[in-house]
Amino acid sequence: MRWQTATITAAAAVGTGAAVLLLGRRVSEQTVRPGARPAPSTVLRVHGLAAGRVALTRTPETARPGRYALEWGTGGHAVVGEILGTDVQTVTRRLERAGSGTLEVGTELRITPRVYVGDPMSALALPFSETAAEGELGQLPAWYTPGVRGTWVVLVHGPGADRSQALPVLPVLGSLQLPTLTVTYRGDEDAPASPDGLGHFGETEWRDVEAAVRLALDSGAGRVILYGWSLGATIALQTAARSAWREKICGLVLDSPVLDWPATVRRGAVRTGVPAPLASLGALAAEGRTKVDLADFARLASGADLHVPTLLLHSPADTLAPWAAAERLAELRPDVVSLQAVRGADHAALWNAGPDTYTETLRRWLTPLL
Repeated sequence: MRWQTATITAAAAVGTGAAVLLLGRRVSEQTVRPGARPAPSTVLRVHGLAAGRVALTRTPETARPGRYALEWGTGGHAVVGEILGTDVQTVTRRLERAGSGTLEVGTELRITPRVYVGDPMSALALPFSETAAEGELGQLPAWYTPGVRGTWVVLVHGPGADRSQALPVLPVLGSLQLPTLTVTYRGDEDAPASPDGLGHFGETEWRDVEAAVRLALDSGAGRVILYGWSLGATIALQTAARSAWREKICGLVLDSPVLDWPATVRRGAVRTGVPAPLASLGALAAEGRTKVDLADFARLASGADLHVPTLLLHSPADTLAPWAAAERLAELRPDVVSLQAVRGADHAALWNAGPDTYTETLRRWLTPLL
Protein backbone atom coordinates (compact mmCIF):
# COMPACT_ATOMS: atom_id res chain seq x y z
CA MET A 1 0.00 0.00 0.00
CA ARG A 2 2.77 2.45 0.88
CA TRP A 3 4.38 1.92 -2.56
CA GLN A 4 1.05 2.40 -4.37
CA THR A 5 0.55 5.64 -2.45
CA ALA A 6 4.07 6.79 -3.32
CA THR A 7 3.47 6.07 -7.00
CA ILE A 8 0.24 8.08 -7.13
CA THR A 9 1.71 10.98 -5.16
CA ALA A 10 4.88 11.19 -7.25
CA ALA A 11 2.98 10.91 -10.53
CA ALA A 12 0.62 13.70 -9.55
CA ALA A 13 3.48 15.91 -8.40
CA VAL A 14 5.97 15.64 -11.25
CA GLY A 15 4.36 13.77 -14.10
CA THR A 16 4.36 10.07 -14.90
CA GLY A 17 7.73 9.83 -16.69
CA ALA A 18 9.66 11.71 -14.02
CA ALA A 19 7.84 9.81 -11.28
CA VAL A 20 8.94 6.51 -12.78
CA LEU A 21 12.55 7.65 -12.75
CA LEU A 22 12.32 8.88 -9.18
CA LEU A 23 10.68 5.71 -7.96
CA GLY A 24 13.21 3.51 -9.76
CA ARG A 25 16.04 5.45 -8.13
CA ARG A 26 14.41 5.17 -4.73
CA VAL A 27 13.98 1.41 -5.04
CA SER A 28 17.58 1.01 -6.20
CA GLU A 29 19.07 2.76 -3.16
CA GLN A 30 19.24 -0.35 -1.01
CA THR A 31 20.94 -2.25 -3.82
CA VAL A 32 23.61 0.27 -4.77
CA ARG A 33 24.69 1.45 -1.31
CA PRO A 34 27.52 -0.63 0.16
CA GLY A 35 26.78 -2.05 3.59
CA ALA A 36 23.02 -1.46 3.43
CA ARG A 37 21.18 -4.04 5.51
CA PRO A 38 17.72 -4.99 4.21
CA ALA A 39 14.89 -4.04 6.52
CA PRO A 40 12.93 -7.04 7.79
CA SER A 41 9.54 -7.31 6.09
CA THR A 42 7.89 -8.87 9.18
CA VAL A 43 8.06 -7.59 12.76
CA LEU A 44 8.91 -10.46 15.11
CA ARG A 45 8.17 -10.47 18.83
CA VAL A 46 8.98 -12.56 21.84
CA HIS A 47 5.73 -14.21 22.94
CA GLY A 48 7.07 -16.25 25.84
CA LEU A 49 10.23 -17.03 27.82
CA ALA A 50 11.21 -19.93 30.05
CA ALA A 51 14.46 -21.59 31.09
CA GLY A 52 16.27 -22.44 27.85
CA ARG A 53 13.21 -21.63 25.70
CA VAL A 54 11.86 -18.68 23.75
CA ALA A 55 8.56 -18.44 21.84
CA LEU A 56 8.69 -16.23 18.74
CA THR A 57 6.21 -14.98 16.16
CA ARG A 58 5.69 -17.81 13.68
CA THR A 59 7.08 -16.93 10.21
CA PRO A 60 8.92 -18.93 7.55
CA GLU A 61 12.18 -17.53 9.00
CA THR A 62 11.54 -18.50 12.63
CA ALA A 63 10.25 -21.95 11.58
CA ARG A 64 13.43 -22.93 9.71
CA PRO A 65 15.46 -25.70 11.35
CA GLY A 66 19.01 -24.89 12.39
CA ARG A 67 20.89 -22.36 14.50
CA TYR A 68 20.28 -18.60 14.27
CA ALA A 69 20.73 -15.32 16.09
CA LEU A 70 18.11 -13.02 17.55
CA GLU A 71 19.05 -9.34 17.31
CA TRP A 72 17.22 -6.35 18.76
CA GLY A 73 17.71 -2.75 19.81
CA THR A 74 21.28 -1.50 19.90
CA GLY A 75 23.38 -4.59 20.36
CA GLY A 76 20.93 -7.14 21.72
CA HIS A 77 22.04 -10.63 20.69
CA ALA A 78 21.04 -14.19 21.53
CA VAL A 79 21.33 -17.59 19.84
CA VAL A 80 18.51 -20.06 19.26
CA GLY A 81 18.69 -23.68 18.14
CA GLU A 82 16.31 -26.57 17.67
CA ILE A 83 12.55 -26.11 17.34
CA LEU A 84 10.80 -27.40 20.48
CA GLY A 85 7.21 -26.78 19.43
CA THR A 86 4.86 -24.77 17.24
CA ASP A 87 1.30 -23.54 17.25
CA VAL A 88 -0.71 -21.33 14.92
CA GLN A 89 0.97 -18.10 16.05
CA THR A 90 4.33 -19.05 17.57
CA VAL A 91 7.45 -21.15 17.23
CA THR A 92 9.25 -22.20 20.41
CA ARG A 93 13.00 -22.70 20.04
CA ARG A 94 15.79 -23.67 22.38
CA LEU A 95 17.53 -20.57 23.73
CA GLU A 96 21.18 -21.60 23.50
CA ARG A 97 22.91 -18.42 24.50
CA ALA A 98 21.87 -14.96 25.68
CA GLY A 99 24.85 -12.83 24.73
CA SER A 100 24.05 -9.16 25.25
CA GLY A 101 20.99 -7.08 25.98
CA THR A 102 17.83 -8.13 27.83
CA LEU A 103 15.31 -10.36 26.11
CA GLU A 104 11.76 -9.86 27.41
CA VAL A 105 8.22 -10.81 26.42
CA GLY A 106 7.17 -8.23 23.84
CA THR A 107 10.69 -7.46 22.61
CA GLU A 108 10.66 -6.71 18.87
CA LEU A 109 13.55 -8.36 17.06
CA ARG A 110 14.81 -9.94 13.87
CA ILE A 111 16.23 -13.39 13.24
CA THR A 112 19.57 -13.44 11.39
CA PRO A 113 22.39 -15.84 10.50
CA ARG A 114 24.87 -13.93 12.72
CA VAL A 115 25.36 -16.58 15.41
CA TYR A 116 28.87 -15.26 16.06
CA VAL A 117 29.72 -11.59 16.46
CA GLY A 118 33.00 -9.88 17.25
CA ASP A 119 36.37 -11.13 16.03
CA PRO A 120 37.96 -14.61 15.94
CA MET A 121 39.28 -14.34 19.51
CA SER A 122 36.22 -12.85 21.19
CA ALA A 123 33.77 -15.06 19.31
CA LEU A 124 35.69 -18.33 19.00
CA ALA A 125 38.83 -18.07 21.14
CA LEU A 126 40.89 -18.36 17.94
CA PRO A 127 44.24 -16.50 17.88
CA PHE A 128 44.39 -13.91 15.13
CA SER A 129 46.09 -10.66 14.20
CA GLU A 130 44.95 -7.53 12.42
CA THR A 131 46.63 -6.85 9.11
CA ALA A 132 45.79 -4.91 5.94
CA ALA A 133 46.08 -5.31 2.19
CA GLU A 134 47.23 -2.31 0.19
CA GLY A 135 44.45 -1.62 -2.30
CA GLU A 136 44.30 1.00 -5.00
CA LEU A 137 42.14 3.18 -2.74
CA GLY A 138 44.10 2.60 0.46
CA GLN A 139 44.42 0.18 3.36
CA LEU A 140 41.96 -2.73 3.48
CA PRO A 141 41.80 -4.26 6.99
CA ALA A 142 41.86 -8.04 7.30
CA TRP A 143 41.97 -10.70 10.02
CA TYR A 144 44.82 -13.19 9.76
CA THR A 145 44.59 -16.58 11.46
CA PRO A 146 47.77 -18.68 11.40
CA GLY A 147 48.33 -22.15 9.97
CA VAL A 148 51.21 -24.27 8.71
CA ARG A 149 49.95 -25.03 5.20
CA GLY A 150 51.31 -23.33 2.11
CA THR A 151 47.73 -22.89 0.86
CA TRP A 152 45.88 -19.89 2.30
CA VAL A 153 42.15 -19.17 2.30
CA VAL A 154 40.92 -15.65 1.49
CA LEU A 155 37.36 -15.13 2.79
CA VAL A 156 35.02 -12.52 1.27
CA HIS A 157 31.77 -11.47 2.98
CA GLY A 158 28.59 -10.52 1.14
CA PRO A 159 26.54 -7.29 1.03
CA GLY A 160 24.84 -6.17 4.22
CA ALA A 161 27.36 -8.27 6.19
CA ASP A 162 30.88 -7.79 7.50
CA ARG A 163 33.87 -9.97 8.34
CA SER A 164 31.88 -11.77 11.05
CA GLN A 165 30.10 -13.69 8.27
CA ALA A 166 33.23 -15.84 7.97
CA LEU A 167 33.45 -16.71 11.69
CA PRO A 168 31.46 -19.99 11.54
CA VAL A 169 33.94 -21.62 9.12
CA LEU A 170 37.19 -20.44 10.73
CA PRO A 171 37.33 -23.38 13.20
CA VAL A 172 37.25 -26.03 10.45
CA LEU A 173 39.84 -24.13 8.41
CA GLY A 174 41.97 -23.89 11.53
CA SER A 175 41.64 -27.63 12.17
CA LEU A 176 43.04 -28.18 8.66
CA GLN A 177 45.96 -25.86 9.53
CA LEU A 178 45.07 -23.45 6.73
CA PRO A 179 46.14 -19.82 7.22
CA THR A 180 43.26 -17.44 6.50
CA LEU A 181 42.70 -13.81 5.55
CA THR A 182 39.19 -12.51 6.21
CA VAL A 183 39.10 -9.37 4.12
CA THR A 184 37.31 -6.08 3.59
CA TYR A 185 36.70 -4.18 0.38
CA ARG A 186 35.69 -0.69 -0.71
CA GLY A 187 32.52 0.54 0.93
CA ASP A 188 33.00 -1.49 4.13
CA GLU A 189 32.89 0.44 7.38
CA ASP A 190 36.65 0.17 8.01
CA ALA A 191 37.74 0.32 4.36
CA PRO A 192 38.02 3.20 1.87
CA ALA A 193 34.79 4.40 0.33
CA SER A 194 34.02 3.76 -3.31
CA PRO A 195 34.84 6.97 -5.23
CA ASP A 196 31.20 7.47 -6.29
CA GLY A 197 29.75 6.13 -3.05
CA LEU A 198 28.12 3.19 -4.82
CA GLY A 199 28.71 -0.53 -4.85
CA HIS A 200 29.49 -2.03 -8.26
CA PHE A 201 28.51 -5.68 -7.72
CA GLY A 202 32.10 -6.89 -7.79
CA GLU A 203 33.19 -5.11 -10.97
CA THR A 204 35.50 -2.81 -8.99
CA GLU A 205 35.52 -4.64 -5.65
CA TRP A 206 37.35 -7.65 -7.09
CA ARG A 207 40.51 -5.54 -7.30
CA ASP A 208 40.43 -5.20 -3.50
CA VAL A 209 40.22 -8.98 -3.13
CA GLU A 210 43.11 -9.25 -5.59
CA ALA A 211 45.08 -7.02 -3.21
CA ALA A 212 44.39 -9.55 -0.45
CA VAL A 213 45.57 -12.38 -2.70
CA ARG A 214 48.75 -10.41 -3.31
CA LEU A 215 49.17 -9.92 0.46
CA ALA A 216 48.83 -13.68 1.02
CA LEU A 217 51.41 -14.47 -1.67
CA ASP A 218 53.80 -11.82 -0.34
CA SER A 219 53.38 -13.31 3.15
CA GLY A 220 54.41 -16.83 2.14
CA ALA A 221 51.38 -18.44 0.53
CA GLY A 222 52.15 -20.73 -2.37
CA ARG A 223 48.50 -21.05 -3.42
CA VAL A 224 45.19 -19.42 -2.51
CA ILE A 225 41.61 -20.67 -2.14
CA LEU A 226 38.92 -17.98 -2.47
CA TYR A 227 35.82 -18.39 -0.30
CA GLY A 228 32.85 -16.04 -0.61
CA TRP A 229 29.22 -15.58 0.38
CA SER A 230 26.45 -14.12 -1.79
CA LEU A 231 27.90 -11.25 -3.84
CA GLY A 232 31.20 -11.94 -2.08
CA ALA A 233 31.18 -15.31 -3.85
CA THR A 234 30.62 -13.50 -7.15
CA ILE A 235 33.56 -11.22 -6.33
CA ALA A 236 35.66 -14.33 -5.72
CA LEU A 237 34.63 -15.64 -9.16
CA GLN A 238 35.61 -12.32 -10.74
CA THR A 239 38.98 -12.33 -8.96
CA ALA A 240 39.71 -15.88 -10.12
CA ALA A 241 38.90 -14.89 -13.70
CA ARG A 242 40.62 -11.49 -13.88
CA SER A 243 43.47 -11.35 -11.40
CA ALA A 244 47.07 -11.14 -12.55
CA TRP A 245 47.70 -13.87 -9.92
CA ARG A 246 44.89 -16.17 -11.05
CA GLU A 247 47.34 -19.00 -11.67
CA LYS A 248 48.00 -19.04 -7.92
CA ILE A 249 44.30 -19.56 -7.16
CA CYS A 250 43.74 -23.30 -6.71
CA GLY A 251 40.11 -23.50 -5.58
CA LEU A 252 36.86 -21.66 -4.98
CA VAL A 253 34.16 -22.10 -2.35
CA LEU A 254 30.97 -20.28 -3.37
CA ASP A 255 28.19 -20.02 -0.79
CA SER A 256 24.91 -18.73 -2.29
CA PRO A 257 26.63 -16.90 -5.18
CA VAL A 258 24.77 -14.20 -7.10
CA LEU A 259 24.80 -15.58 -10.66
CA ASP A 260 21.57 -14.03 -11.99
CA TRP A 261 22.03 -10.35 -11.13
CA PRO A 262 18.69 -8.92 -12.38
CA ALA A 263 16.65 -11.64 -10.67
CA THR A 264 18.53 -11.21 -7.38
CA VAL A 265 18.05 -7.44 -7.37
CA ARG A 266 14.33 -7.80 -8.10
CA ARG A 267 13.90 -10.44 -5.42
CA GLY A 268 15.75 -8.31 -2.90
CA ALA A 269 13.39 -5.41 -3.48
CA VAL A 270 10.30 -7.61 -3.28
CA ARG A 271 11.50 -9.02 0.06
CA THR A 272 11.33 -5.51 1.53
CA GLY A 273 7.73 -5.03 0.39
CA VAL A 274 8.26 -3.42 -3.03
CA PRO A 275 5.67 -4.51 -5.66
CA ALA A 276 7.16 -6.60 -8.49
CA PRO A 277 6.77 -3.92 -11.22
CA LEU A 278 8.61 -1.37 -9.10
CA ALA A 279 11.25 -3.97 -8.22
CA SER A 280 11.99 -4.37 -11.93
CA LEU A 281 12.18 -0.60 -12.22
CA GLY A 282 14.66 -0.53 -9.35
CA ALA A 283 16.83 -3.14 -11.05
CA LEU A 284 16.97 -1.05 -14.21
CA ALA A 285 17.85 2.04 -12.16
CA ALA A 286 20.61 0.15 -10.33
CA GLU A 287 22.00 -1.10 -13.64
CA GLY A 288 22.10 2.42 -15.04
CA ARG A 289 23.56 4.04 -11.93
CA THR A 290 26.40 1.56 -11.49
CA LYS A 291 27.02 0.64 -15.14
CA VAL A 292 27.00 -3.04 -14.24
CA ASP A 293 27.99 -5.20 -17.22
CA LEU A 294 25.24 -7.81 -17.55
CA ALA A 295 27.02 -9.57 -20.41
CA ASP A 296 30.06 -10.03 -18.20
CA PHE A 297 27.84 -11.33 -15.40
CA ALA A 298 26.34 -13.86 -17.81
CA ARG A 299 29.79 -15.04 -18.88
CA LEU A 300 30.83 -15.42 -15.25
CA ALA A 301 27.66 -17.37 -14.47
CA SER A 302 28.32 -19.75 -17.36
CA GLY A 303 31.64 -20.84 -15.87
CA ALA A 304 33.48 -19.94 -19.07
CA ASP A 305 36.46 -18.66 -17.09
CA LEU A 306 36.53 -21.33 -14.38
CA HIS A 307 39.78 -23.26 -14.27
CA VAL A 308 39.96 -24.61 -10.69
CA PRO A 309 37.92 -26.99 -8.51
CA THR A 310 34.84 -25.17 -7.23
CA LEU A 311 32.55 -26.11 -4.35
CA LEU A 312 29.16 -24.53 -5.05
CA LEU A 313 26.91 -24.50 -1.98
CA HIS A 314 23.34 -23.37 -2.64
CA SER A 315 19.77 -23.81 -1.48
CA PRO A 316 16.78 -24.58 -3.69
CA ALA A 317 14.81 -22.43 -1.19
CA ASP A 318 17.07 -19.37 -1.63
CA THR A 319 14.77 -16.34 -1.81
CA LEU A 320 17.40 -14.05 -3.35
CA ALA A 321 19.80 -15.91 -5.65
CA PRO A 322 17.90 -18.35 -7.90
CA TRP A 323 18.74 -22.03 -7.53
CA ALA A 324 18.31 -22.48 -11.30
CA ALA A 325 21.41 -20.36 -11.95
CA ALA A 326 23.50 -22.56 -9.66
CA GLU A 327 22.17 -25.70 -11.35
CA ARG A 328 23.03 -24.26 -14.76
CA LEU A 329 26.62 -23.47 -13.75
CA ALA A 330 27.07 -27.00 -12.41
CA GLU A 331 25.61 -28.49 -15.59
CA LEU A 332 27.84 -26.38 -17.85
CA ARG A 333 31.05 -27.11 -15.92
CA PRO A 334 30.75 -30.56 -14.31
CA ASP A 335 34.51 -30.97 -14.77
CA VAL A 336 35.29 -28.46 -12.02
CA VAL A 337 32.03 -27.63 -10.18
CA SER A 338 30.64 -29.70 -7.32
CA LEU A 339 27.11 -28.52 -6.46
CA GLN A 340 25.92 -29.29 -2.94
CA ALA A 341 22.26 -28.56 -2.21
CA VAL A 342 21.41 -27.35 1.30
CA ARG A 343 17.66 -27.81 1.42
CA GLY A 344 15.40 -25.52 3.39
CA ALA A 345 18.07 -22.85 3.92
CA ASP A 346 17.75 -19.21 3.00
CA HIS A 347 20.26 -17.04 1.18
CA ALA A 348 23.77 -17.12 2.70
CA ALA A 349 22.44 -19.00 5.74
CA LEU A 350 23.51 -22.47 4.65
CA TRP A 351 25.79 -23.12 7.63
CA ASN A 352 22.94 -22.15 9.96
CA ALA A 353 20.60 -24.74 8.45
CA GLY A 354 22.92 -27.59 9.41
CA PRO A 355 26.26 -26.54 10.96
CA ASP A 356 27.69 -30.07 11.33
CA THR A 357 26.76 -31.19 7.80
CA TYR A 358 28.04 -27.96 6.26
CA THR A 359 31.33 -28.22 8.16
CA GLU A 360 31.88 -31.85 7.18
CA THR A 361 31.10 -31.11 3.51
CA LEU A 362 33.67 -28.34 3.57
CA ARG A 363 36.27 -30.52 5.29
CA ARG A 364 35.86 -33.38 2.82
CA TRP A 365 36.06 -31.09 -0.21
CA LEU A 366 39.10 -29.17 1.01
CA THR A 367 41.21 -32.17 2.09
CA PRO A 368 42.30 -33.25 -1.45
CA LEU A 369 43.47 -29.68 -2.18
CA LEU A 370 45.89 -29.58 0.77
